[in-house]
Amino acid sequence: MNHSTLPVLQQKHKARKRFGQNFLHDDGVINRIITTVYPRNSDHVVEIGPGQGALTEQLLNGAGELDVIELDRDLIPWLKLNFGLSRAFRVHEADALTFNFQSLQQDDRLLRIVGNLPYNISTPLIFHLLSYVDTIKDIHFMLQQEVARRLCANANDNNYGRLSIMAQYYCYPEYLFQVSPGAFKPSPKVDSAIVRLTPWETLPHPCQDVALLSIVVKDAFAMRRKTLRNSLKKHISSNELTALNIDPSVRPEHLPLESFVKIADHLVQHR
Repeated sequence: MNHSTLPVLQQKHKARKRFGQNFLHDDGVINRIITTVYPRNSDHVVEIGPGQGALTEQLLNGAGELDVIELDRDLIPWLKLNFGLSRAFRVHEADALTFNFQSLQQDDRLLRIVGNLPYNISTPLIFHLLSYVDTIKDIHFMLQQEVARRLCANANDNNYGRLSIMAQYYCYPEYLFQVSPGAFKPSPKVDSAIVRLTPWETLPHPCQDVALLSIVVKDAFAMRRKTLRNSLKKHISSNELTALNIDPSVRPEHLPLESFVKIADHLVQHR
């Protein structure tokens, strides 16, 4: 469907600040995303925030099933009008931040998640989705470029932090390509990027208590310029860190995921 021929209902809809809406309209970017995702007839795809349907039609044409999750109730009638006749299409008026994604899995197929995310919910939504990795094959998100770089950053990178570590505990992240503000209406003030998260088949650094790992990482980066000796002193002593071959004088951004797992496992064993 050419975007110039979309029904009047869609054309009149204005982006809402409270939903953080920036609608994708650049056909070149849209086609590149679809090529990257490459939905197949055997796939069960879930689109978060379909908005004005920039990706929806091509996802539906390629995928065997498509569930879309949309919070803006004014867009629901348009989505049902244009795609609702397809038996492969289902629309859910819901908040993705609280949505039970496991409820969509109706067979042994893993879900493929796609979304052009509002910047104000991207980080909490990623954390929410991490709790469903057992039901997810891969995730393709349009994110604020800063968030994309944080997701993919490794130790010793200024972008490295809690999001990097917890996402990489569960998934392999890939920064795919940058998208300029002009691809959206209205245009955001920052660049965006497409990233792919692929859940590990086998966790590379399994932790005995992931909830505790999350607490340790959060506390370590709460004041990221502090050394581990200071930021983690309520959890572990400098001598204990040294015994784990971890330098207590370094800052958290210099510590790889496996070292945080080592700290958390030590705490489990010595509570």
